[in-house]
Amino acid sequence: MKTLLLILLSVFAFTLTGYSQDVIELKQPESNKVVIKLMFRNGSICDPVGKEGLTRLTASLITSGGSSQYTYSQIQDMLYPMAAGYYASVDKEVTIFTLQVPSDFLNEFYSIVKGVLLEPSFTEQDFERVKSNQQNYVDQVIRASSDEEYSKKALEDFLFRGTRYQHMIDGKSESVKSITLDDVKGHYKNFFTKDNLLIGIAGNYTDEFLGTLKSDLQKLPGISAPVSNQKTVPANPDGVNAEIISKEGAFGSAVFMGFPMDITRSNDEFAALMVANSYLGEHRKSYGVLYNKIRETRSMNYGDYSYIEWYDNGGRYMLPPPGTPRQTNYFSMWIRPVQIAKQLKEQYSELSGITIGHAHFAIRMAIRELDKLVTDGISKKDFELTRQFLRSYIKLYTQSPADQLGYLMDSKFYGRKDFIAETDPLLAKLTVDDVNKAIKKYWQVKNMCITIVTDASEADALAKSIMENTDSPMSYSNLVKSGQPKDVLQEDDLVAKYKLNVKSVKIVKSEDTFK
Repeated sequence: MKTLLLILLSVFAFTLTGYSQDVIELKQPESNKVVIKLMFRNGSICDPVGKEGLTRLTASLITSGGSSQYTYSQIQDMLYPMAAGYYASVDKEVTIFTLQVPSDFLNEFYSIVKGVLLEPSFTEQDFERVKSNQQNYVDQVIRASSDEEYSKKALEDFLFRGTRYQHMIDGKSESVKSITLDDVKGHYKNFFTKDNLLIGIAGNYTDEFLGTLKSDLQKLPGISAPVSNQKTVPANPDGVNAEIISKEGAFGSAVFMGFPMDITRSNDEFAALMVANSYLGEHRKSYGVLYNKIRETRSMNYGDYSYIEWYDNGGRYMLPPPGTPRQTNYFSMWIRPVQIAKQLKEQYSELSGITIGHAHFAIRMAIRELDKLVTDGISKKDFELTRQFLRSYIKLYTQSPADQLGYLMDSKFYGRKDFIAETDPLLAKLTVDDVNKAIKKYWQVKNMCITIVTDASEADALAKSIMENTDSPMSYSNLVKSGQPKDVLQEDDLVAKYKLNVKSVKIVKSEDTFK
């Protein structure tokens, strides 16, 4: 009976964590470097209530602290001549430690760094330094450094309200303050365990080294607080609901909007949505419909894109990085900051009478284009061109060994073997009907959440305009308007009157977010 109980517990643990120290290898004997990735199935969903940000702080203290042998400064001094390093990334469901080193220094590097992972010192001094940085981020940086990133984090808070996905990975102002060093030590023991670990290694390494790595990682704590694989299910929005974040001194209006979408890379239909999304608004590409209509034709902002999964650091990366696999997904559209009324009136005397800037018009235009795609579908010509582009473009996702390994590990999360390799044949056999069926199945415009970070001078008037579905004419200077083709101005009139299914609009002061 005791043996049977142990077997059942073992199966239960594997079901919940999903890895049990599996290994993904990518041997590259001609390479001059080695990349090691350790993916723990935890992430911010494991943060206790009231201690949001604990997973991030724990991972940061591991990589920005010392070991039982060396201080953090000593480790950095020793690694500098090797041109080697390591870092941690935390998302909703995984934490990943990445180690990169020239193969000539692999053994020396590993002998130093393994103590950071297996025997972190967790000193009070390191803890206070790392916690202070994280506290500063949730108190100041997220609100001050980038309104674009601010609007994206705010949408996740809005869209996933009441679920484990809601809070920022870095936590909330009050929750980070409450975290103690003992909390970090306990979290490391409970969640950074050998039982929820997926090991990845790429490059020029020996079987002997891999054996040592696997043996050493068996010294991590055993399973203590298993992470449930139960999917987070957000409430579907009822109508179009907007939250306007009123901020003193905002440069413009940054918009991020979206709705839950019950599909991930685990589903073959995802390839069809990749085509649809690329046509609508491929990240940082100038051929997308949103980019063409909002930026190129009307010169309203820097760029406008759409997404069928979370895109980490979109302002920094040109290609989607691996390392943020999620079971719960959503569709979104990103409108990079557009001008507010205050700015436009200062620049153009002919616009002295306007009360809102470009945000309402841009939101309407983006949603209207999505509506047209859902209703009419993509044309055969546009489908063929977009699919051809994607079949080449997706191969660029894995240019480095680190990215190759990262996508293989993400594939394991989604129950696939190799997402990148599997996607090309999926794209090859797609038809335009497959894509249009997927669009109608997963996309809609009636129910979504919108977050807008804007200047305090704009918030009230913008909220009133959206809530009342007031016409929102495009505000051109006379010079620009005189150069616009007739068909563009006619389309402007249609966009200005396009009705949204608005149910609620709320103004939130910037200082009251992420509390």
